[in-house]
Amino acid sequence: MDRREIAALLAYIGRLDPRSIRTDEGEARDQLAQWNELLGDVPIATPHGWDARVAARQHYRTSPYQIQPADVVRPWESYRRNRLALHSDPTPSADPDDQAAWTAELVGTRRAVAVGIAQPVQARAITTGRDGINPRLKARLREVGSCIPPAARAALAPYRPARAAREAAVAQGLPDALSVPCEWEGCLAQPGEPCRRRRIGPDGGARGTSQCEPHPSRLDLAAVQQAGQTAQVQQPAVA
Repeated sequence: MDRREIAALLAYIGRLDPRSIRTDEGEARDQLAQWNELLGDVPIATPHGWDARVAARQHYRTSPYQIQPADVVRPWESYRRNRLALHSDPTPSADPDDQAAWTAELVGTRRAVAVGIAQPVQARAITTGRDGINPRLKARLREVGSCIPPAARAALAPYRPARAAREAAVAQGLPDALSVPCEWEGCLAQPGEPCRRRRIGPDGGARGTSQCEPHPSRLDLAAVQQAGQTAQVQQPAVA
């Protein structure tokens, strides 16, 4: 608040509580200077729910004592904390390799939410998928081809052998077995899940399951699906 806004707030408080009115010019000037010093970083109102006059009115509804600057600052700090608690940082649109720009955008968004200029951003549900990604990030993802750099993907390969084998098969033009369900009766893995086989104990009973290579029937189904997709792509060209 600037001095003009604080003077308006004190005038409003004076209507609620005549005890706060200063008739002496020097006392009024000192009161204005004191409130300006303590409330200079507190806005008079924001577009999203904060109003210092409401805080003053709420004070007199619950307390018989004269209002002090702290009685306005405390609700304001609570308002800031509550808004930040509801906020989930959206992915900045700045280049992630530009740390200064990335950090500046993140801090600027948080500050706008805290002071009531912008609404808190809720965390997107998992079902939103890629539709909720910033358009600039979508364009960058199309440019680089993957959100995982090639060097990082290669470093992770020993720890993700199934995923690495799947990516290698796709790169060679082979069918992606994990893109279809496994119809083998003892497996029935869903798309994206590795095939499993039963572990048999010495007594001939089942002792659980373990991951294994894709079953032949799953590979055949993936090959049929790949052939169908290729035919769909080529058919318009032939026509």
